[in-house]
Amino acid sequence: MNQFSDRRYVFATAIILVALVFIIRLFHIQVVDKSYEQYALSNAQSVRVIYPARGLIHDRTGKIIVYNKAAYDIMVTPRLLEPFDTTEMCRLLDITREDAKERLRAARSYSYRVPSVFIKQVSYENAALLQEKLFQFPGFYVQTRTLREYTSPVASHALGYVGEVDQSVLDSDPYYQLGDYIGVSGIEKAYESYLRGQKGKNIFLKDVHNQTIESYQGGRLDVQVKVGNNLTTTLDMELQEYGEKLMSPYVGSIVALEPATGEVLSLVSAPGYSPDLLVGRSLSSAFRVLVADTLNPLFNRALMAQYPPGSTFKTIMALIGLQEKVISVKTEHSCFYGFYVGNIHTACHLHDTPLNLIEAIQNSCNTYFINVLKSTLQDVKFPNTAESYDNWRRHLLSMGFTQPLGIELTNELDGNVPESSYYNRIYGENHWNYLTIRSLAIGQGELLITPIQMANMTATIANRGYYITPHLVRDIEGEDQIDEAYLERNYTTIDTSNYRPIVKGMDLVVNGGAGSTARNARIPEIRVCGKTGTAENPHGNDHSIFIAFAPKEDPKIAIAVYVENQGFGTTYAAPIASLMIEKYLTREVKRTWYENWVMQLLQPVVPERKKDTTANGTEE
Repeated sequence: MNQFSDRRYVFATAIILVALVFIIRLFHIQVVDKSYEQYALSNAQSVRVIYPARGLIHDRTGKIIVYNKAAYDIMVTPRLLEPFDTTEMCRLLDITREDAKERLRAARSYSYRVPSVFIKQVSYENAALLQEKLFQFPGFYVQTRTLREYTSPVASHALGYVGEVDQSVLDSDPYYQLGDYIGVSGIEKAYESYLRGQKGKNIFLKDVHNQTIESYQGGRLDVQVKVGNNLTTTLDMELQEYGEKLMSPYVGSIVALEPATGEVLSLVSAPGYSPDLLVGRSLSSAFRVLVADTLNPLFNRALMAQYPPGSTFKTIMALIGLQEKVISVKTEHSCFYGFYVGNIHTACHLHDTPLNLIEAIQNSCNTYFINVLKSTLQDVKFPNTAESYDNWRRHLLSMGFTQPLGIELTNELDGNVPESSYYNRIYGENHWNYLTIRSLAIGQGELLITPIQMANMTATIANRGYYITPHLVRDIEGEDQIDEAYLERNYTTIDTSNYRPIVKGMDLVVNGGAGSTARNARIPEIRVCGKTGTAENPHGNDHSIFIAFAPKEDPKIAIAVYVENQGFGTTYAAPIASLMIEKYLTREVKRTWYENWVMQLLQPVVPERKKDTTANGTEE
C-alpha cells in the first residue's frame, strides 16, 4: 500500500512539473517574447507607407518654380501573392509577360515580406484601371507618389533633380527604402532633409482572403505624414530666364550676386538643359543623351570650370600693391607696347603713357601691373622672393580664392594659386623671381578661378572689403534662419580705403573716355563699374571675360560673365553683363536694339561639340 502511495506522489509531482513547464512556456510566449505576437500580427495586418509631398521651391519674389504632380507606383508584396491572370495584368499596365516575370523576380530577391516597386510611375489611366480590378491581384496595390514639375525650363544646375535611391543610400540611411526618391544634385540634394518631409503609415487589419477590412486599433498606431518644407531661393527667375536666353548661342557662364547679402541672383551655365528632362521614367534615357553630348550640358561651368581670370585680376594686383604700400594711387609706369627686360617681352596694346594706378586699370595696362608684381615681390620687408610671394598669396586667400567658397551645391570646385613651394620645386629655391612668374600679374600663368569666385571677387570690391558666402536659399519654411555661414561677413586683409581707387578705375573702364576698355557696357542713368578680361585659349579662340557691379554707390548686383572662344572681354561678355544689369535694376531692357545685336548680329563663333575649361594665354 505504501509502495503504491509513493508511486502516486511521483506521478503527481511529474504532472505538476510538466504543467509548470507548459505554463511558464506559455507565459514566455504570450507575455515575454513578442515575436510570435508580431508574426501573428504581420499575417493579419497590412502596413501602407504614405509618402509626403515634396516641399515647393519659390524664387526670391515668391513665384513657384518647382512643384509636384501625382505619379503612381504599382507595389507588390511577394508573400501575399496568389495565382492571378498575368495576361490581364500585363494588358492593364501595358507591359509584356517576360517583363512582369522579371519584375516579380526582382521583388522576391529584394524581400519576400516587404513591399517593393513592381512598376513605377504609371499613368493615371493605367493606375485607375488596375485599381478597379485590384481584388483580382492579391499582393499588389497602388501607391501614390509625386514627381517634380517646373514652371520654366531654366535653372537646372541650381535646382538639381530628384532620382531613385541607389544601394549606397540604402546602406547608409535607414529612412530610405528601395524605390524611394532623393535629391541627386543642386538645391534638391543640398536641402533634401527639409524638402523630403517625413513618411507616414497606415496599419489595416486583413481577413483570411488578405482583403483590408478595417483600420488597426482605430488608427491609434498610424503615423501622420509630414509634408516637406517649402524653400524660398535667392534666384530671380526673370533674370535667370533672361541670362539663359542671352547665353543660348554661347558656351560659358553667368553668375550674378547681391553684394550686400551674398544671395545668388542668377546662376547660368551654357549650354544647359531643361530640368523636366530628368523627371519620371524617361530620366535614365535622357541622362544618357546629356552625358553623350560632347559640350557636356550637365557640367556646371559656373561652379566647376576653372579659368585664368585675365585682366580682371589687375584689380586684385592693385589692391595688394596699395595694402603693402609698394605703390600709391600716384605711382606711374611707362608702357611702349609692352613690358621689356632684356630679351623678355610681354605685349600690351596701344594707350597713353605714362599711366597712374587708376589710369592703368582704365586702360588695362599689362606693363603697369607687372611692375606692381615686381615691387610686391621685391619688398624689402621680406628676406626673399618666396616669403614675399607667400604674403601676396595670403591676401588672395582672404578673398576666397583657391578653396571652394561654400555654396550649398556639392559640386563646387576650388581655384588654383600655387604655393611658393611649387615654384621652388620647378625652378629651385631662390632661383625664381617676379620675371619668372610675371604672367600672374595679368591673371594668367598658373592662376585658375571659377566663375562664382570671380563674381564673389566683384562683390567684395563692390562692398569695399568683405563678402558674404554665396548661397541659393534665403528662407526655409518652419526654420528661424538659414545657416549662419550665409549671414556672416568675411573681411579681406585689404583696408577699406584701398578699394576706393579701384572702384574709381572700374568706373572709368565703363564710363571714361578714350582708352576705356568697356564703354559698350554703359547703361543710361545707371553707373556701372567693370573690368574686361581676355584669356588666350591654346585649343581655339580666346575666352571673353567681364566683371561688373552697379550702381557704383550702394551696389545691388555684382556679376561675372565668361564666354568661351569669343575673344576680347569687351566684345561679348561686357554687352551680356550690361544687359543683365539693366534687366535686374530696371526690370525691363529698353535697349532692344542692343539686345538684338548681342543675340543675332554678333554671329558667335560656335565651337565644335567638345568642352574646354582649362585655357591659359595672354591678356588684352
